[in-house]
Amino acid sequence: MPTNDGGADALIRRRHIVYVEGYDPQGAEGYHNLFSRSFRRFLKNWPLQTSISDVQIDSDDFAHWTIDAKGPNWQVATRYDFLRQEQMIRANMAEPLWRQVPRALAWMLNYLFTGTLFRVYQASYQYGLALTAFQLMLIWWLALAGLGGGLIAWLAMRLIDGPLAFAVIAGIVAALICFRLLRPLADKLFVVQINSHWPYLLEYARGEPSCWDRCIEVGAYRLVDIAKENAADEIVVVGHSGGGVTAPALLARALELDPELGRHGPRIVLLTPGSLMPGIGLHRGAGRVHRDIARIAVEPSILWIDVQARADILNFYNFDPVSGIGVDAGLARCNPLIWIVRLRDMLAPEFFKKLTRSWFRMHYQFIMGNDMRAPYEYMMLVCGPVPVEQWARRGRDILAGFAADGTYRPT
Repeated sequence: MPTNDGGADALIRRRHIVYVEGYDPQGAEGYHNLFSRSFRRFLKNWPLQTSISDVQIDSDDFAHWTIDAKGPNWQVATRYDFLRQEQMIRANMAEPLWRQVPRALAWMLNYLFTGTLFRVYQASYQYGLALTAFQLMLIWWLALAGLGGGLIAWLAMRLIDGPLAFAVIAGIVAALICFRLLRPLADKLFVVQINSHWPYLLEYARGEPSCWDRCIEVGAYRLVDIAKENAADEIVVVGHSGGGVTAPALLARALELDPELGRHGPRIVLLTPGSLMPGIGLHRGAGRVHRDIARIAVEPSILWIDVQARADILNFYNFDPVSGIGVDAGLARCNPLIWIVRLRDMLAPEFFKKLTRSWFRMHYQFIMGNDMRAPYEYMMLVCGPVPVEQWARRGRDILAGFAADGTYRPT
């Protein structure tokens, strides 16, 4: 695997995070609450002096909060910028179902007949099964509503002995009512959220005008400004889950705006934990995604770290996110550094066992605090003194350098 060898050894005092969320409607306030709750869990293992500010809504496009963390012999101030997409995601999910469902069915057929679903299974059978499960849940939702309507139509003909037209109308009305009554269950199982996401993602990947265009553009301009300010020791662009598609796109666009982006001073790291990018990149028509990935793969001034875990079925484990999706970056390739982590090492045994039945909670562990000290601890990547690159390259050595009280002695 190609590597990007940087000299990012100096300890961090100021870090700037640009967080690019996946397709999640909870928004900046929801993520701030998630971060704050998870940070308290983290502090049970790391006895540090810390403070987290309230979330500040800066604009329709950005929110932020700050984290100050102090150990016995180090101190880090972090600004956590959150690229807001919740308005767009909520609007998409609030569309009438008579528009959402045909769009989702068209995406399913596209993945089937283009062979993309088969390629996803080849890359990760676990991810393929998860994607198929969400597709089937939508089909089952439609089928149950249809069965309910059919039963009512049959009863209308048998018991009321009315005309056929009356039975058909009664059946259609009953099917619509059943479909509506099943909506809360579908929401609980993320059926609407997932089947809303992928059709729009496919539009984006093909290079069509998409709902992500604005957030990528404003995010790219913001990143260029942060780099030019040179006020941080390290800039980390985090793209979790679906953000593993949009964060590389944001960075590729920023490099178009400023080809010297990674040479202004601060080290820029693209961190993609639990990325689902290969799920769309494996589509042969995903030209825009392929161009974004090809650009980042050969940029030596940027370090891309792709974090993968076997226990998370919603990511692509042990997978090359460049050549694996058919991108040939040639001899100039220097990214990504693939960081394989063990979620089992981060969580208490009973809690880990419980999470194996909760796909999304396990998936979110990439951006949450651990039960135990481990080589991968998201909160230490955010507010710890060691550069993210060093954690990715020699995490166990870095962890061994921390004493019980949080004192850090490089090994």
